[in-house]
Amino acid sequence: MQPLEPPDSHFVSAAIGWLELGNWREAAAELDGVRKALSKHPAVLWLRYDVHAQAGHWDLASEAAFTLARTMPGEPAAWTKLAYATRRKPGGGIPRAKEILAAARRLFPAEMLIPYNLACYECQLGNLALARALLREAFQLGNPAQLKQMSLSDTDLEPLRQEIRLM
Repeated sequence: MQPLEPPDSHFVSAAIGWLELGNWREAAAELDGVRKALSKHPAVLWLRYDVHAQAGHWDLASEAAFTLARTMPGEPAAWTKLAYATRRKPGGGIPRAKEILAAARRLFPAEMLIPYNLACYECQLGNLALARALLREAFQLGNPAQLKQMSLSDTDLEPLRQEIRLM
C-alpha cells in the first residue's frame, strides 16, 4: 500500500496527536477529513481502531480490525486487535475472541501476543492449567522480563499472580 500524501497524511498525523493526548473525539474529527477513497488505507484503519477502542466503541473497533485482518492477513496485530475488540463488543465475548486467536495462532506460531492473550482468556474462563501452558509458551516466544512485568499488571491473569511472581 502506498503512503498517504497531503492533505490526508496531515489529518492522520493530527489524529495521532489527539489520540496521544487522550482525545478520541478530536482524533475522530481529524480522520473524517481523510478522503473517502482512502478510508480503507491501513494507516487510517489502524487509527480508526484506536479511536474506537479509546472511546469504548468496541463494535466499531471490531469492524475496523476485521477490515484490517481481511486487507492485511499477514499482520498478526490485526488479528490480536480483532480478538481484543470482539471480546469486548456487545454480542462478542471470550469464546468468540478465542476462535479468532486460535486461527491466528496457526498462521503466526511465533507471535508471542497470541498465546499470551489466549492465556488471559483461559484464565478468565477458569482453565488455569491451560492458561499456565499458554503463558509459558508466550514467555518462550517473547522477552521474559517484559512479559513478567506485563503479566503482573494484567487483571485477566489475577488468578495466576503468585505463580507469575515466581517465574
